[in-house]
Formats: sequence, structure tokens, C-alpha cells
Amino acid sequence: MTTEQVKDSGVRRGDVSGWSVRTIAGVITTVFVLFFLIPLGWLLLASTKTARGLIVDHPFAPGTLGGLAANWDQLFSFGDGEVTTWVGNSALYAVGALVITLVASIPAGYAMALTEFRFRRALLILTLVVMLIPNTALVLPIFLELNMVGLIGTPLSVILPMSFFPFGVYLTYIYFSTSIPRDLLAAARVDGCREFQVFTRIALPLAAPIVALVAFFSFVQSWNNFFLPFVMLPSSDGYPIQVGLTSLLASTPAFNPSSAGTQSIQLPTLALATVISVLPVLIVFLFAQRFLIAGMTAGGTKE
Repeated sequence: MTTEQVKDSGVRRGDVSGWSVRTIAGVITTVFVLFFLIPLGWLLLASTKTARGLIVDHPFAPGTLGGLAANWDQLFSFGDGEVTTWVGNSALYAVGALVITLVASIPAGYAMALTEFRFRRALLILTLVVMLIPNTALVLPIFLELNMVGLIGTPLSVILPMSFFPFGVYLTYIYFSTSIPRDLLAAARVDGCREFQVFTRIALPLAAPIVALVAFFSFVQSWNNFFLPFVMLPSSDGYPIQVGLTSLLASTPAFNPSSAGTQSIQLPTLALATVISVLPVLIVFLFAQRFLIAGMTAGGTKE
């Protein structure tokens, strides 16, 4: 075999090997995409069907706008408009926790990254340790603490614990440690800026991507939180939509046969409620994705 033949054979084997790797990677990716998209597609289509159509029609056959309107009317007439109250509660809790999170997390991350004070390293280590503790493990001590001050059953019993966001502090710390030129901050101090002015006029505008990232993660965590509001709120009037879904589930005869009655919810209506519960997070993501991508790549290089 000549040298040219050996080279040609090696190139062909390399091409076959590379094509095989790409094929396998493509197949695996396709399987995972279908695994997540098929249930979402079924959920969207189910919310447009009637209860009978959901059972007898093809699972991925589309329903009608009339079916969607009927499900919408049934959902928002449930419990004299409780679903509207639950969605409003979710917005109140998520936005309230978001505001407090940003006010606390961004300055905390800046202070740990760019200032020197006693126990700074110990505080950073404590932040990392708290990040590893499951949120559910903290619900009981938080409940006892808030019960002592009489906040159980109030919006603050949900907003204050959800405002505790050590992950946001750590993200901000990483960003300010790696992406803000210290010489720029030092120049501002030489020009007469106080530390608060350095933070608000120089560091904070440059940190817009990480602020958006922390805000998004905080909003998603607060909006999707179930266990904390379930424990803190004894009355359904204060439920967020995630906890309210359990009431809808209990009123669905397919899951609870004893619930059949005037306030019973059919499966397509329950599917519509599930879609509504995730829709705000999707909308926020679509409008904020440019800032989220910038925030995720921030800190990749060190000045």
C-alpha cells in the first residue's frame, strides 16, 4: 500500500468516526428534546379540548377555540374567581421577594468582592454553605421564627423567606471579582466619589447583566415555590397559583371521585391551569434572554 493510499484510508476512517460521533450526539439530543417537548405539546393541546375529546381523540389532535374558551370560563369561575386571586398572589410574592433580593444581594456581593472588612472570608464561606442546604430543610425553623412575631398567614411570611437568596449573593460576588476593573473604581475614589457613589454610579451600571440574571433566578424560584407558601398560608385566599393547583387537583373527579359536583374541574381545565402557572416564567425568559445570556457569560475572563 502506497503512502497516498494510507493517507486516504486514514482520512476516510476519520470521516466515518467523526460522522458517527455527530450522529450519536444528534440522536441523543433529539431524544432528550422530544422527551421534554412531547409532554409540553400534549399539555398545550389538552387545554383546547373537551373532557370527552381528551379521552377519545388522538393525544396530539388539536382541539378548538371553543373548547379553550369553555375551559377558560370554567377555570376562572372556580370558587368565585379564586384562580385570579391566586395568580395575583403569586405576582405579589414573586415581585416583592425580587425587590428585596436585589436590594440585599447586589450590595452584599459587591461588598464581599471589592471591599475589605473583618470576617469577610468567613462570611463568603457561610454563604456557600447555606447554598448547599435544601430550602425545605429551613421551612420549619423559619415557620417557628415567623410564628413568634405573628407573621404566619400574612404575605410577609412568604416574601421575607423567599428574599433570602444566597445564590444571588454568590453570583454577584463572582461578577464583581472578575469583571469590574479595580482601577476604574480607584479612579472614581480619587475623583472624590464616596463608596456609595462608586457603587451606584460606576459598579451598578456595569453590572446590569448580572442584576438581570439574579432577578430572573429569584423570580423563577419565588414563582415556582410550593412548600413554603403551603406551610405559611393556612387560608386559600392567600395561596399562590402553585399551591392553588392542589385545590384544583382535589376538585378533579379523575383524581378525586368524591369531588364530583358543581365545583368540579375537568382534566382539560386542569391542563389550562397548569399552562397558566408556567406562562409568566416563560414570558419573562423570552423578554430577558438577551440579558440572561450576557449575565451567564459575565465573569468568564479576568481583567
